[in-house]
Amino acid sequence: MSLKFGTSGLRGLVQDLQGAPAALYTTAFARHLLATGRIKSGDPFLIAHDFRDSSPDIAATCTGALQRLGFHVVDCGALPTPALALYGQERHCASLMITGSHIPADRNGIKFYRPDGEIDKADEAAILSTAEALRADAPIDATPGTADEQGEQEAARLFLARNKALLPAGALKGMRIGVYQHSTVARDLFVDILTHFGAQALPLGRSDVFLPVDTEAVSAGTIALLKEWAREFQLQAIVSADGDGDRPLVADETGEPVRGDLLGLVAADFLKARVAVTPVTSNSGLEDCGLLRIRRTQVGSPFVIAGMQAAVAEGIGGVIGFEANGGTLTASEFVIDGTRISPLPTRDSFLPVLAILRETAERKGPMSALIRTYALPVALSDRVENMPVATSAALMAHLRGSQESLETFLAPVGEVGRVSDIDGLRVRLKDGRIIHFRPSGNAPEMRCYVEAREEAKAEALLAAGLELIRAFALAHPE
Repeated sequence: MSLKFGTSGLRGLVQDLQGAPAALYTTAFARHLLATGRIKSGDPFLIAHDFRDSSPDIAATCTGALQRLGFHVVDCGALPTPALALYGQERHCASLMITGSHIPADRNGIKFYRPDGEIDKADEAAILSTAEALRADAPIDATPGTADEQGEQEAARLFLARNKALLPAGALKGMRIGVYQHSTVARDLFVDILTHFGAQALPLGRSDVFLPVDTEAVSAGTIALLKEWAREFQLQAIVSADGDGDRPLVADETGEPVRGDLLGLVAADFLKARVAVTPVTSNSGLEDCGLLRIRRTQVGSPFVIAGMQAAVAEGIGGVIGFEANGGTLTASEFVIDGTRISPLPTRDSFLPVLAILRETAERKGPMSALIRTYALPVALSDRVENMPVATSAALMAHLRGSQESLETFLAPVGEVGRVSDIDGLRVRLKDGRIIHFRPSGNAPEMRCYVEAREEAKAEALLAAGLELIRAFALAHPE
């Protein structure tokens, strides 16, 4: 079975999640919350989903499982994950988001939220343990259910109200901004919020078929579309998000995508944050900007959230988190023009999008000029897809096996300098370039991240790193 917890929730093949497995893990999650006293039978329980063909069916299965435990299920429909999380936070109830985020449509997943926010690694272990006990006890009833209440409009209204408080009225007046709608659940809300701030929002590329748009490794085909639209419609920016709307995609006036961790940095600057928690895969130049203190973690929102919570526990204010994919989280209350913005410790695509658009509008210049002022190293990433998990594990074991193994493997690209093993293997070569190999936490693929001071050198290093991965996979078939 392909189901496993990764960097954000449970993921796997649709055929392995539909039916009894979805009911099993939903029941295990609810029973864990009941056992720990976080919820009680009869409480409301929120469910939302993305636009994958399989998502409504899985949501119905989860609904039935929750109703058999006595919960009052609220159907929030097709809704961005941060909007669901905010609604759950406001109503003090648990929730489920049925989504595979950016991965292909033959896969799906479930994100689990306690009344106080995302589950952590201890919760994951408890859910797995409870699921195993349930599986051994009796067959799981997977009869679908119908929700008792509709909550989509109220959740969307609450989320829009939060985002309307981020900027002053008319803040984006006169800007022509494309909205790459594809199949993200954020597509209509983006148009609504941009229009509210006075921008001319042009919907682009809407699709009735699910498209797996990865905001961290934007495909060549997507970049070509962005560049074509930017030129054709004379846009000042293009915005979008992944399937469930928690990771932003922003392109400048040329259609060139903006690195996600730079979006997070701009959001931190916008909020005047003091500390940013971000994974090791985020740009190594963040510390050199001098805008705020940076704390590094493993990849995945649970680790970022734990890092933010630790900072708050130390009495630090102004705590924000962001990932290399641009998803931005807040652990502190921030005040903007006298309005208090409550913490939202889950990935959000809207905050970083609005922050960089606001900064661009205020500078009255092209977004590309704003980006250059941060002077970060060129950072690129991509992945080798359909690489068996066992092969990825074998590669990492080989690289960690000995210094000689690592040096021999990387000899075609450069000499090994410093090595970090926080998450995957991140190597700073002796000439200052960085190459980082890391198995995906939620898909059968190996990711490669690189940094260099020049675009051409970064592109060459990424191409070479991907080729090294493919060569290893060919030499070590599953």
